[in-house]
Amino acid sequence: MSAQKTEVTRADIISMEEYGKQRSERRKALVDVKKNRRVSVGPYATFYFENYDTMWQQIHEMLYIEKGGEEQIEDELRAYNPLIPKGRELVATVMFEIDNPVQREAFLSKAGGVEERIQLQFAGHTLVARPEDDVERTNEQGKTSSVHFMHFDFTPEQIEAFRTPGTQVVVAVMHPNYGHMAMMPETVRAELAKDFA
Repeated sequence: MSAQKTEVTRADIISMEEYGKQRSERRKALVDVKKNRRVSVGPYATFYFENYDTMWQQIHEMLYIEKGGEEQIEDELRAYNPLIPKGRELVATVMFEIDNPVQREAFLSKAGGVEERIQLQFAGHTLVARPEDDVERTNEQGKTSSVHFMHFDFTPEQIEAFRTPGTQVVVAVMHPNYGHMAMMPETVRAELAKDFA
């Protein structure tokens, strides 16, 4: 598993026949990787911190399920490569997971702009996340999406502080209708520290 790679290239894509043979093995291996890349914040939000391995798998899953062949490969690379940390950032998929569709609708319609209010706090630093600018996640009615792609841009000094063993990191959603914080487990901090070049 190579946390330092910052891009999935065409050369990294294996044949779907080959992927089919390795699929259950690879999915099992990724469960272990993801275990130390996940933080729950409040009752609904889960932060899934992405890296080369998670996006390699995601691209192959899309190709495997949708069977779009060669034409689909470029689209998937374009869609998922921006979510691989580039050496001075952490990237998270933030999902608001509510099973009940009525509750989910009610919550999302009150959480507009939540993507502007996501933070990491550690060692006296506060990093406000930058939403992936692929599409608007909050519509004119103020309803937000249940999935957000967030970039946390670090300075060299912040990387140093984050990498220091034992640094307490708080993951926070500071929205008036969803104000929650969670302490990042040390195992997660240590794993994410490897995302920096």
